[in-house]
Order: sequence, then C-alpha cells, then structure tokens
Amino acid sequence: MSNDTQITVSRTIDAPAQAIFDVLSNPQRHPDLDGSGFVRSVEQADRIQKVGDVFTMNMTGDHMGGDYQTDNHVTGYDENSLLAWQSTPAGTEPFGWEWVWRLEQQGPDQTLVTHTYDWSKVTDKEILQKVKFPLVSEGQLDNTLAKLAETSAGS
Repeated sequence: MSNDTQITVSRTIDAPAQAIFDVLSNPQRHPDLDGSGFVRSVEQADRIQKVGDVFTMNMTGDHMGGDYQTDNHVTGYDENSLLAWQSTPAGTEPFGWEWVWRLEQQGPDQTLVTHTYDWSKVTDKEILQKVKFPLVSEGQLDNTLAKLAETSAGS
C-alpha cells in the first residue's frame, strides 16, 4: 500500500516476534535484509537498545553518486513490537524520512510484520528537490520482507 508520502508492506512470517526483533535490532544483519541494493555493510553499530541510539551504514546508489554513509537515528523502540529510525547522510541531522517496523505476534510461531517507508516529515524544500521520493519501491520493500522471512526462519 502506498500514498504520496509513504509505502507500507506487510507479511506474516513463520517465526516468533522475538526472533524477528533480534534480527532487526542487529544492524550487522541489515545488509542481508536489504531489498533495495543500497545497504553494503555496517560502519559503526551496536545492537539497537533504545530511542536515541545511532548506527552508521555504508551504502551505495546512483542517487548519491555512488558510495556514501548514513547515520540512522532510532526514533521508535518497543522490544519485540516496534523499531524505527530516521536515515540521513552521515554527519547531518535527520531530514525526516523514516523506516518503521511493527511486529504483531499471531501465535507461538507466526508474526505479522509491517514495514513502512515514510517521508511525510520531510519539509526541507532543497531536500525535496534533490531527493526524488520514494527512493525505494514497494517491490523492494516486499523483497526486504522476503529476506527477513528467510533470515528469521534460520534464527
């Protein structure tokens, strides 16, 4: 589902919410999950433990002229049910685009995972002219959920 300022995808994954949250809260696992092809590796990151944590990723993409880094500022954290962060070019304050993960346990071994890419809080006119949102498509987000399902099943 998408609108003018966000894309949301959902999938039921055959794993408990705790196992999925364990994968998502470990930035070392993010390159394996990325369905966009932008995430290359972790530059600096500990396991995400609270709002305010920051982790840095090595990225690549034509939209940034090749290789670059992002700082990811954790904006939402509720163990086993919510994880969110705002990404921004390394060394800058977030401009407002956010990645949100919601987990809803559906039984002992199934979890409904909802992943939202939201750029509704981006108000900087220069950024809106420079960055052509959305940078990531609904299909790429679906691919991320498929990779998460594969990764979480093996956890």
